[in-house]
Amino acid sequence: MQKSFSLIQTVAISGVFSAVSCWYGFMFGRESARKELGGLIEELRRGGGSDSASPPHS
Repeated sequence: MQKSFSLIQTVAISGVFSAVSCWYGFMFGRESARKELGGLIEELRRGGGSDSASPPHS
């Protein structure tokens, strides 16, 4: 006997697959952006820390 999926089952499976891959893509992108921004913030803090000790320009 041959087992085949109906159209509704195929659409449901593809919808679940799409939702899962979209979720993983979103989470991966968010984590990547967080790391990139975290590095940029640390760089600005290090650069900004030495500038804050100098007198302000007026």
